[in-house]
Amino acid sequence: MRPEALQPVALAVAQERSLDVVLARIAQGLAGQPGVALARVWLLAPGDICERCHVRSECPDQTRCLRLVASAGRPTRSPEDWSRLDGDFRRVPLNVRKVGRIGATGEGILIKEVADDTAWIARPEWALREGIRSFAGHPLLFRDEVLGVLAVFTRTPLDEDAFAWLRVFADHAAVAIAHSRAFEEIRRLGEQLALENTYLREDARAVAGGIIGGSAPLQKTLEQVALVAPTDTSVLVLGESGNGKELVAQAIHDQSRRRERPLIRVNCGAIPRDLFESEFFGHVKGAFTGAFRDRVGRFQAADGGTLFLDEIGEIPLELQPKLLRAVQEGEYERVGEDRTRHVDVRLVAATNRDLAREIAAGRFREDLYYRLSVFLIEVPPLRQRKDDIADLAEHFLRKSARTLNRRGLRLTREHVRQLARYDWPGNVRELRNVIERATIIARAGALRFDLPQAPDSDDLSRPGAAPPAHAPGDILSAAEMKRQERENIAAALRRTEGRIYGRDGAARLLGLKPTTLLSRLVKLGLKPKRHVPPA
Repeated sequence: MRPEALQPVALAVAQERSLDVVLARIAQGLAGQPGVALARVWLLAPGDICERCHVRSECPDQTRCLRLVASAGRPTRSPEDWSRLDGDFRRVPLNVRKVGRIGATGEGILIKEVADDTAWIARPEWALREGIRSFAGHPLLFRDEVLGVLAVFTRTPLDEDAFAWLRVFADHAAVAIAHSRAFEEIRRLGEQLALENTYLREDARAVAGGIIGGSAPLQKTLEQVALVAPTDTSVLVLGESGNGKELVAQAIHDQSRRRERPLIRVNCGAIPRDLFESEFFGHVKGAFTGAFRDRVGRFQAADGGTLFLDEIGEIPLELQPKLLRAVQEGEYERVGEDRTRHVDVRLVAATNRDLAREIAAGRFREDLYYRLSVFLIEVPPLRQRKDDIADLAEHFLRKSARTLNRRGLRLTREHVRQLARYDWPGNVRELRNVIERATIIARAGALRFDLPQAPDSDDLSRPGAAPPAHAPGDILSAAEMKRQERENIAAALRRTEGRIYGRDGAARLLGLKPTTLLSRLVKLGLKPKRHVPPA
């Protein structure tokens, strides 16, 4: 092992930027030297397989160990694959045996004749069978920090000169490893920034100006937000569809210590079942058909910030244990990768489902529910805060008029009274859509609202239709709410001739997502005439 032989290997290693390629070139380059039987590289890593480690009983510190990351060699007496990284020595505890001692002390070890010093050899019979004569190992040092250990087993005796040249090579290798890690971190940060920008562009749909309204029920909700926001506690936001749960999540993030980091939103109801794990945790190239490159998941994109999981009840049961681990331990693996990654994420989840009923039906894990619901916030539906309708309608009208370039439109007291007589099963989203529709069809500065006010009437937009039997602002019973919801949906279906999808469909008229409306139809026993989504 001479400088003229190691120099080309060192140059080849220095030209690479990928950590995996650097490690492979180090091991393969050393294994190709005359007399070298096996070359290996271990790097310091968290103790991630302590429960399965075969030397666990010898490990003094089950927090960090040396992880085998590269191996190359040429067996002569067995069919073993010495490039494998999952053998018995895939983890070596610090201060245990020769490799662990090198990693702990930062000092190299040379065994000139292993036959005379078997105390340092874990498997003397293997060394005898393969004709191993010497062992040499050096710490990988970069700026006085131990990154790992480089070691070789040779079939020819090693002397002090060879040991010294291996020290020089180990120093070059450590620099290459540190630089490749830096390049990968730069690339990762670039990918994360690009991903954050993508997700933030998706969030541009959020209502400008935040939560609007001053009613007592809404103020109670905002007080809860102010109470929990400065903590890192997981929050579960409950409420009907369309009532602004995502704005509550935004308010929690904006008032937290994480406000300088991203708020990443995930609509769990819009993710195909087979892509949940990849969407949450990312994947590596080749993990499945169509995985043409590595992809960062939403957990990594939200690292240091807040992850908002909307419609949490839609997550498949089989993925929920992995989600629980990521939330509870901050650990996950990308699809197709066995490397454990760590994140610091504050979780806010939201649902319009009854999770207690989902747990009883076996569709949602109880332990995940309790982990998510450390702090509960219930967002009141619009029918319970009708004092906010005037402010909300005025805000949506200004926004729609500006977007559509409609001037001279204004809300009158009669308009506000008409809007307050309706119970808004689609909540704030439905109000926004009604205002936008009225802005589009306005003539000569006059607004006209299409509201299903009389459930038995075919003319759903008739001005002055009979108001509901209860007084505005009354809190309805569960049975009355269900009856009113059924009547409103039935009226919308008659209005749209059973259509669910499209700009003239019942879902848009009610301010609901088509999937949400279909789910409610099943629960209420209603059936649309046509519910196939457009191509």
